[in-house]
Amino acid sequence: MYGDPATIRRILTELGDTWAVVGLSNNQDRAAYGVARVLQRFGKRVVPVHPKAETVLGEQGYASLAEIPFEVDVVDVFVNSALAGRVADEAVAAGAGAVWFQLGVVDEAAFARTREAGLEMVMDRCPAIEIPAL
Repeated sequence: MYGDPATIRRILTELGDTWAVVGLSNNQDRAAYGVARVLQRFGKRVVPVHPKAETVLGEQGYASLAEIPFEVDVVDVFVNSALAGRVADEAVAAGAGAVWFQLGVVDEAAFARTREAGLEMVMDRCPAIEIPAL
């Protein structure tokens, strides 16, 4: 399993409240937008990461994780599986505490690399589904 209950709980309640959401834009029809809103409702700071670097849900956006000028606790990944491994590696390089691959995003090699680097990781799960259950 790529997200045991203890890891999910630690990420959502203990790791920190700053979440970089990779793939988040102002498109309200995209899943990333809805998930970001739920995270905000539960007290998380959502930092949009998207090539457009637009402000979303009141938060300044950045074109990449490397451009964020402050610490990020969790990197929530809304890109396809073929690109997700690169984002996980960028999260490790940026000093994030955890990486969360959304539903349908699976990269077992990235999961192993991220865990070996000492980060918590969840894959193929959605925090907007998990957080209300805590």
